[in-house]
Amino acid sequence: MSSPTVSNHRISTMFFGGLAALAISTGAFAGPDDFGPGPLIETYGQIAPVDADMMIPEGASFAVTFDTATRSEAETLNRTLTSAARFLNMHVANGVEAGSLRVAVVVHGGAVHDVSSATAGANADLIATLLEHNVRVIVCGQSASYYDVGRSDLLPGVEMALSAMTAHALLQQADYTLNPF
Repeated sequence: MSSPTVSNHRISTMFFGGLAALAISTGAFAGPDDFGPGPLIETYGQIAPVDADMMIPEGASFAVTFDTATRSEAETLNRTLTSAARFLNMHVANGVEAGSLRVAVVVHGGAVHDVSSATAGANADLIATLLEHNVRVIVCGQSASYYDVGRSDLLPGVEMALSAMTAHALLQQADYTLNPF
């Protein structure tokens, strides 16, 4: 007779394995091939179509801020910056006017290197593209000081704040909500 732990493990493995097989057979899982360019920023922020239950009301507007502290790996894109592009693409693709989207990205910690002209690498073009679409990219002055990054070291258009805490507080006062992704 097997122990309850082993038995429970087998049952949960069979259950979740069966769910996975059902999802695959019904096409419930999307894969990388389901993602494509968005209507606003074709180069970044790929999106997939979704049969959603939660509809976006006509005339909806969004003011959203993203937060990033983790530096991207060499020659890769900062995941939060690509999420900002995806946010714009998803909503424009689903009927929200581009002018009704206000997006900001607050950058602190090691991610400061992703917005410095000396170390931005692959992120430089992404940031320029986001700025062209009125996304605010705001750097924590405290993190910049820690990493010896001055205002003149930032990519063109990137803003410097006293701190990330200050930037978030001011954005919240301007009715931005913090997106946890």
